[in-house]
Amino acid sequence: MTDDVLERIRKQVESNPVILYMKGTPDFPMCGYSARAAQALKQCGVDFAYVNVLMDPEIFENLPRFANWPTFPQLYIDGELVGGCDITLELFEKGELQKMVREAVERHRARAGEAQGGGEGGRG
Repeated sequence: MTDDVLERIRKQVESNPVILYMKGTPDFPMCGYSARAAQALKQCGVDFAYVNVLMDPEIFENLPRFANWPTFPQLYIDGELVGGCDITLELFEKGELQKMVREAVERHRARAGEAQGGGEGGRG
């Protein structure tokens, strides 16, 4: 069972350029740390995926094992753990989070275009 959950987490992390595992949702966060991390991401102006760990007990129990990070929220960009609330806010204040998020989304779009056989062309 644990392997299935870890595989599901891996797929979520790899298929979304930016994903936040948080308590609640970006519009209705259930803890202050999740609220601040989600707000920083919203201010980057790029869509991001999120998982409400309170609605998925398996992810809540197993995500800390996935990247050896014990607390929530957890931000992943380009398949890599960035960190929790403090690191997210520090990167945002330095202007680095905005760049990281934007570049991850652009890379994801480019890979998706290549996978669909799109070469040169516009954005959809």
